[in-house]
Amino acid sequence: MEQTLKITNVLSDPTRYYIYQYITRRHQEVTVQEIADNFNIHPNVARLHLTKLEDVNMLVSETKKTGKGGRPSRLYRLSNDVIQLHFPYRDYQLLSKITMETMASLGEAGQKALYETGKRFGLELIEQELSKNMQSVDNLSFDQKLNIIQNASSLAGLSPDFQPNEDKTKVYFQIFNCPFKEVAVEHMENICQMHAQFLKGMFEALFKEIELVEEDNLIAGCEACSYNANIIG
Repeated sequence: MEQTLKITNVLSDPTRYYIYQYITRRHQEVTVQEIADNFNIHPNVARLHLTKLEDVNMLVSETKKTGKGGRPSRLYRLSNDVIQLHFPYRDYQLLSKITMETMASLGEAGQKALYETGKRFGLELIEQELSKNMQSVDNLSFDQKLNIIQNASSLAGLSPDFQPNEDKTKVYFQIFNCPFKEVAVEHMENICQMHAQFLKGMFEALFKEIELVEEDNLIAGCEACSYNANIIG
């Protein structure tokens, strides 16, 4: 409870909250000067905000040489700690672990059900976006479809980045945040396959058929999960 109060107190400052949001979208380390420039505040004020976030383990920092000469810079990045605020207390991570252990105990049938459910949830997420905006798939351009997937991915907390090729037959994309990371560490294959099916479901709600190829995996130590989505139909 004490840590929860500390976190809510730190995030009660609007500038500090938006700085944290900025860093979560940045996908890389930031300097005091970068924060100062982006938020039009004095570097000393930026340093104070970053220190406050570090004090409650929302950020971590280290001093590195930038290769440009001069003094080393202190670089800040997101902490690996999970920040959860629930009133009253809830433990959804424990529920996830129990669910995964149950699925694993069912063997191949449990795996199949997990992957099918993941894909269905991906489809439903996009269908909800279409319904909310009263849009029909038949009337959407490629760019509009990709924008819907990107918006839905952002709302799902994936911190995505999408890059289509010129002829719009392939989309390279990266997922910088795994919402299932803590559970995936113990159940990597099942969680990652389920997540891939979730993503495939999102694409196939708008494009009739795709081939999804994983290139990098965040849980395996890469900077992000990255995929190539080949648009077949």
